[in-house]
Amino acid sequence: MKKSRNVLFLQSSSELYGSGKIIYQVLKIYREEGFNPVVVLTGEGPLADLLEEEGFEIKIQNLGILRRKYVNVKGLINRFGKKLKAYRFLDKLHEEFHFELVYSNTLAVIVGSYWASKNKLPHIWHIHEILLGPKPLVKLLRSMLDKGTPIPIVVSEAVRRHWSGMLEVSKPEVIHNGIPYQEYLKQVSQAKSKIGLPVDKLIVTMVGRINPGKGQLFFLEMARAILKTYPHCYFVLVGDPFPGYESIHEEIKSVIQAADLSGNVVDLGFRTDIETILSATDIFVLPSIMPDSFPTVILEAMASGLPVIATKSGGAEEMVTEGETGFLIPIGNVEKGTAALERLIQSETLRIKMGEAGREKVLREYSFEQFSNKIKNHLWRQIKGN
Repeated sequence: MKKSRNVLFLQSSSELYGSGKIIYQVLKIYREEGFNPVVVLTGEGPLADLLEEEGFEIKIQNLGILRRKYVNVKGLINRFGKKLKAYRFLDKLHEEFHFELVYSNTLAVIVGSYWASKNKLPHIWHIHEILLGPKPLVKLLRSMLDKGTPIPIVVSEAVRRHWSGMLEVSKPEVIHNGIPYQEYLKQVSQAKSKIGLPVDKLIVTMVGRINPGKGQLFFLEMARAILKTYPHCYFVLVGDPFPGYESIHEEIKSVIQAADLSGNVVDLGFRTDIETILSATDIFVLPSIMPDSFPTVILEAMASGLPVIATKSGGAEEMVTEGETGFLIPIGNVEKGTAALERLIQSETLRIKMGEAGREKVLREYSFEQFSNKIKNHLWRQIKGN
């Protein structure tokens, strides 16, 4: 046995987007509380590198992560085989570490609930998703939550409302995401020059993993409409494709070329210097076209003092105060999106006013201290309850 209070963490990917950034903070909080997190990741990547640098115990194992593309006969057979191997792997790990608690991050990690129940261990499920389908998958997850996770963590009221209506036993608890904001509060000197952006342009930025729901193509539609009247604007895309969605990235590149946008649109791909990119930005846009639970990047943009334009989808409606910290637009509505952009493009005073209001809101309502205290309280209630 390595330490007396070991906690098994199961993470759906090794990427450093929203859920990866949040689990990194949770791991540090648990360690501060005297626990030894043992983290199982499905592969190598930026999160694995970061955790190793921080001295966390890392294990790599395919956990049979369940995604939409596997919800078919062939896919489910594939996932079943992966899960059997994952269960055996976790059994051996348990023999070594004698875990006290299991923590699954995102609904894609479904091995944790069953394995924790089999070993009579308390299970925490940190839910970041508003899942509309496929129906068999939603039904399966509902059943697993009711049977194995009495108090799952949900990242927003939107997520709580979505799942609470289906659950009979499980009682979700809202803990809004929160991160240390120090790096986002300070202005990076000559930020545009440092990342190769034109210093004489007004920068409009979108940061998000490329997948069907994030809305990169919607962002490009708005860019094309705006550039007809405001050629001094420059649109920045940040993020790489989720495995299996490379075709969307190819479509994005094709649209940029076909619409002759390459002079005013740049695709930066995956970046770790988000604070510098946001420091170089004038307006932040997150045009999700599917429900987005509680995008951490909006917190980062607000902390950076930026006005935010987001779609009325999921947690963004809790984060952005319409007309005060930014604008909320209907999903896929290019006319409303460009109108919101125009108001901000035309008025530096409005951009500054909304940016300052957003920064005040994020520090007041979504502080890291609040997040940390709620995670600690939730942890100890699960331990004492078992």
